[in-house]
Amino acid sequence: MSKPAPYLRLTEQHPELVEAYERFASVAHESGPLSERERRLVKLALAIASNSEGATHSHVRQGLAAGLEVADMRHVAFLAATTSGFPVTMRAITWIEDIASKE
Repeated sequence: MSKPAPYLRLTEQHPELVEAYERFASVAHESGPLSERERRLVKLALAIASNSEGATHSHVRQGLAAGLEVADMRHVAFLAATTSGFPVTMRAITWIEDIASKE
């Protein structure tokens, strides 16, 4: 899975920060009882809820790499409608398709 250019630049400019961040993320990811699939779906939901296109793209890429189906990720976007609103769902579907259409 390739990383976006801004992330790669940050890694080159501040490798110690990125290393610490990635280590923290790894420990947080493994620290609880949720399955890999559940963690990936939760992270996607959080990215959608925060209205972050970059984070949503990232979590779609990671979800696909972990074996999630695009239908699983669309379902997460549909569930956002009742909490975050229909426009958020439509935006999320677009962001999911941005990545899924490239795979």
